[in-house]
Order: sequence, then C-alpha cells, then structure tokens
Amino acid sequence: MNRREALTQVSLLLGGALVGADAFLSGCKNPAGETGLFTAADLALLDEIGETILPATPDSGGARAARVGTFMQSVITDCYTETERKTFSEGLAQLKEACNRQYKKTFEQLSPAEKAGFLTGLYNEARAYVNTDAYKKAKDQFNQQQDEKTRAAAAGNDFGASYLKENYPPHYFTMMRQLTLWGYFSSEVGMTKALRYVETPGHYNGAYPYKKGDKAWAL
Repeated sequence: MNRREALTQVSLLLGGALVGADAFLSGCKNPAGETGLFTAADLALLDEIGETILPATPDSGGARAARVGTFMQSVITDCYTETERKTFSEGLAQLKEACNRQYKKTFEQLSPAEKAGFLTGLYNEARAYVNTDAYKKAKDQFNQQQDEKTRAAAAGNDFGASYLKENYPPHYFTMMRQLTLWGYFSSEVGMTKALRYVETPGHYNGAYPYKKGDKAWAL
C-alpha cells in the first residue's frame, strides 16, 4: 500500500480529511518539528486510548499491538503544523485532567466500560465543538490570518505561496481518533489481520464471492 492509498482508506473510514495528510503525502519532514514531544508515559497513554478505540479481537491485535502511540508521535512531529501540535499536546493534558476530575483516577486505571464511556463522551464533545460559535469565530480569524500571509508571500513573488496556508485544527480528540485509525490500518497487524490481505494479487476478478461478515480487503 502506498501513502495515498493508506490515507484514502482511512479517510473513507472517518468520512473526512486527515490532519497532517498533505505534509505526509509530500514526504517532507516538518522543518519546525520537535523531538521528544511526548514522554514514555504519554505514549503508553496514547496506546491505551487507541486500544479502547480499536481493541484486540480473538483473530487480530488491537491498536496497542500496532504501537499507535509511537505512530502518533512520528506523524505529529514530522507532519503537523505548530498550531496542530499545540492543540494535540494541550488536548492530551486536558484529557488527563478531565479523566481525573470525573473518575478521580487516571485513564489507565479505569475499567474497560469506564474507558469506553469516557471516550464516547469526548467523541460527542468533539462533534459538537466544531459547530459552536466560539470554534467558528476562532477558525474564521485563523483563516483570515492565513489568507493575509498567503497574499503577502505571493506579493513577494513566492510562487509556492498557496502551499503556505494552514488549516485550523479540529477538537483534539478528533485528531487522536484519526491517528489511531490511520496508524492501525497502515500497520502490519491492521493490514494482515484486521483486513483480508493478499501479498501478491493476481488478475482482477470483479465477481469474487462475498459472504456477509467478510473483512474488507487491504488495498
């Protein structure tokens, strides 16, 4: 699977564009990228969050087996903009605080049912967030600043000016969920266990038999 195919598959699962996808497709390391953005404890927490979103099944490992925490760190470091990295990092801190406030425990200490319930609440919060007046106002202001930045670059004969424009980030949990699915379904365990996989496909067969419940094909 190449870069574009992997992103297309995950975008279809999520029903929208992936944060950091443009930089990932370009294959360029973010010149402003930071190293050591997350601690080992943070990566373990991200693995745990990912595992709650995509748990292991009897026939395939979950997000922890795919090491989605390490994947998230790589994409955030190399492909996210400074604004996106800040949103994610601050969001992770907010998640810890919200969990402690609600349960008086860390996320790792919650029961499976509590973890699922907590993340479901964040998912609903993230969906509602992008429709709030506060988000829309902040996004409009950010986009205006980006437009001004692009026009200034174009006026200086920068023919790549249009590529300087950044997108305003969504809710931090939207980014976590995106990265979990992206990391899992582009990993070996996701490609070969969760999806049906043929290492060297043969000729095209448009009438291949399908049984209800069959896994989707890895592209």
